[in-house]
Amino acid sequence: MDSINIEGTPKTPEVSFDAKTGQIEIKGRSIPENSIEFYKPLVDWLDKYADIAQGVVNVVIQLEYFNTSSSKCILDVFKKLENMHNKNKTEVVINWYYEEDDEDMLEAGEDYQSILKIPFKMVEIAE
Repeated sequence: MDSINIEGTPKTPEVSFDAKTGQIEIKGRSIPENSIEFYKPLVDWLDKYADIAQGVVNVVIQLEYFNTSSSKCILDVFKKLENMHNKNKTEVVINWYYEEDDEDMLEAGEDYQSILKIPFKMVEIAE
């Protein structure tokens, strides 16, 4: 299975989904013109990856900002990971990074954490 690597832009995050290592990363800003179009290949990839996932899937989310439409798409990604965790018995750990003075990003992570039933770690980045 191919991995996904998307270089970040001022409006879209850097994305790295590695099928061999189980490392999934989304970093940067997420304010694409069409969030659904941007995130659809990621959600589709997770559907296929769920069939072969083994061991631990380590997820790193390190966003400096995301818009409302991205938040729904990010939740869709998390729901696929939650299904993978529950159905496949694959261990999935989400690491939500936020800067120490960014209360909005901390709250966003806590909101996702309260919705999902998978291990979710809040990781503060000291400035």
